[in-house]
This record gives sequence, C-alpha cells and structure tokens, in this order.
Amino acid sequence: MANKPKEKMPIEERAKQFMPFAALRGLPDALAAKEKVLVPKIELSPEMAEELDRRMHLIAKGKMATVVYFSKGEYIKITGLVARIDETSRILQIVNTKIPFEDILQVE
Repeated sequence: MANKPKEKMPIEERAKQFMPFAALRGLPDALAAKEKVLVPKIELSPEMAEELDRRMHLIAKGKMATVVYFSKGEYIKITGLVARIDETSRILQIVNTKIPFEDILQVE
C-alpha cells in the first residue's frame, strides 16, 4: 500500500487556521450580565439595631443561620452553619465566610 502525497491546502484555507477565535464564547455577555448595581450601605435605626442585636444573641456555633450583609457595594445573603462567633473581633463566620458585625443587616 503506497501512501499518496497530500494535496496542498489552498492559501485561503491555511490562513483560516490562524485567525483569532472566541475561545470563551459568550464570555462578554456573561460579564455584562454579572455587572452589578452598587448600593449604599443602610444605616440601621435604633430599633433595627436592637432587633439585630437580639437575633445575634440567638445564633450559636454549629447551628444554621441566614445572614444578609453588606460587602463591596452590594448586599449578599448567605445560609450555612455558624462556624464561629467572635465577640472580641466582632466577626461572625458562616462556613468559610467571615462577616464583620458592622456589615450585618439581618439574621434569621
């Protein structure tokens, strides 16, 4: 069985091999969808602060909790096991997320 010599590819076809392509198709659309609207941090009224303090005293390490907190211009809601409550450092840790007390808006 003899190998046939390959026919040369036309120059136009060879050039297509080196043209840029979108390796991550849809990435620009996904990034545009992820753009977020930054919001100002809500200042708690005395009544809201009192209610939040009451709820903070009800959560305990190893229990499930849902927390709404402010981070980098947006409010985030996280639900998970309370890993740590550090009153000295004023940090609440839900799984691996450390949340400063002053950024917490709501606890459930």
